[in-house]
Amino acid sequence: MTSILRDTQAGLLIRFLSGNKLLRYPDEIDPSLWKKFQKEHLGDSDTPENANLEKTESKSSGAATTTVTDTATPPQNHDSQELKDNHSAEAGKDEFLVDWYGPDDGENPQNWSRTQKLLVATQICLLNWSVYMASSIYAPAEISAMADFHSSEIVATLGLSLFTLGYGIGPMLWSPMSEMPRFGRSGIYFWTLLFFVLFQLPTGYAVNMAMFLVFRFITGVFGSPTLSTGGATMMDMYDMGAASIAIPIWGAFAIISPCLGPVLGGFVSPVKGWSWSIWMIVWLTTFVLVTMFFFNPETSAANILYRRAARRRQATGDPRFKSQSEIDAATHTLKDDMIVLGRAFSLIFTEPIVFVMDLYVALIYGVLFIWFESFPLVFGGVYHFNLGEQGLAFFGILVGTTITVIAYCLWVIYILIPKFSDPTFKPEVVLPPVWFGSLSLPICLFFYGWTARASIHWIVPIIATTLFGVPLVVVFQSCLNYLAISYPTYAASIFAGNGLFRSIFGAIFPLFARQLFRGLGIGGGNSLLGGISICFIPIPFLLYYRGVKIRHASKNARHDI
Repeated sequence: MTSILRDTQAGLLIRFLSGNKLLRYPDEIDPSLWKKFQKEHLGDSDTPENANLEKTESKSSGAATTTVTDTATPPQNHDSQELKDNHSAEAGKDEFLVDWYGPDDGENPQNWSRTQKLLVATQICLLNWSVYMASSIYAPAEISAMADFHSSEIVATLGLSLFTLGYGIGPMLWSPMSEMPRFGRSGIYFWTLLFFVLFQLPTGYAVNMAMFLVFRFITGVFGSPTLSTGGATMMDMYDMGAASIAIPIWGAFAIISPCLGPVLGGFVSPVKGWSWSIWMIVWLTTFVLVTMFFFNPETSAANILYRRAARRRQATGDPRFKSQSEIDAATHTLKDDMIVLGRAFSLIFTEPIVFVMDLYVALIYGVLFIWFESFPLVFGGVYHFNLGEQGLAFFGILVGTTITVIAYCLWVIYILIPKFSDPTFKPEVVLPPVWFGSLSLPICLFFYGWTARASIHWIVPIIATTLFGVPLVVVFQSCLNYLAISYPTYAASIFAGNGLFRSIFGAIFPLFARQLFRGLGIGGGNSLLGGISICFIPIPFLLYYRGVKIRHASKNARHDI
């Protein structure tokens, strides 16, 4: 329990109030721990107090860096990979590298117990679920907001669009920050969620539409870190095989949640008004906030070692103890930090694979959000469902998504994971499910569009929407897996850029949804979307057969597989 609580926000507070006397780290309980490890692995003479130190020459300035611990896999510095060749201090100055206490170090998230990993993963999934629900739960409340604020349809729809845009923009800041060792992930999750909850209050008590829209955007920004960084958290804890299951499950919460939002909002908003869609999110996210305060420790290896080095400097009074991230950051400038913060944006336009994948996922996400506006036209206008019943129409997507998630996870377990041990493994092996998703998307759109009419029973278009679960899951998850494996060093930034693209589409599509379907009709409007989706069918096939060549031409993608 101590190991779980110690690195949480509650644990850090307890340590601060007790002067670091409670919830102590192993190196605080046994200050000679690092020396014992070093003597076991490097020999008695290889200590900072002795002259015969093993030194490595810096590539740039010849400065000496002494390694005082040993590990099979040194930690990666995610926010300064491109600067590793300039990581020494003054010429002639010794630096003692602080690393893991061997391959079984209990503070390494990769070595946590299955229970501890599951506890953290569950919280990240729950956080993902609650924030995504905050977007779509407002959709049924638009009518109530229009009446209270005397606004038009387009302005009321901005309540959905601006929130979606906010949680697309937010990760462009939060995700690169989570890759910076001095920040880590746990603190960003907690403090942004705290402000997310606090800013829900002026949102729910808004006195006019302008105030409501401003705070919807702000809450979207502060609710966004898990939408992209959550995948990186899974990779912090799990190896490639386990992460290939954990990431789809985390992503599934982002898919299922928007489908449940209209169900809850559809029954509550007509009775209680639009503000109750806000209060329901406040209750849910407050519960998540409390659990994360007590049970969500830091998972970033770079941050854990950064703080370990700080403790060792304080204990020994020797400033030469540094983590790899501090050594790498020795020559950082403000320009370098801005490059790190801008990486999530720049990778989209400098990496063809990232751009194409982001665009494809964004299209599917845009279709999902356009249905938040088209479902009322179909099931309200054509089939005369009330608001609550219109929300229940989303269960078609929910059922299709659930079935596809189960099938996809079975494919990962029995087909994909065994391939990870294959010496010829390539990231492109995760792409075959996208073939089925690329074909099912236009089929779904044409099927739904041309069966949504009064002469055909309402169950038929709902059945058609179940097909949408296939691309929603397999394209979304396979693309995230492919990007994570191809760009492991920049996983959080990659996910942030992906979140930005799909959020832009999710924000824009609802704004023209009603005009699209009123102008072209339900069949014509969905046929247009289906035609666009047909253009994307070649993408997964092209990447599967030519992806290796494209990756090897990139300076940021992996070249070793």
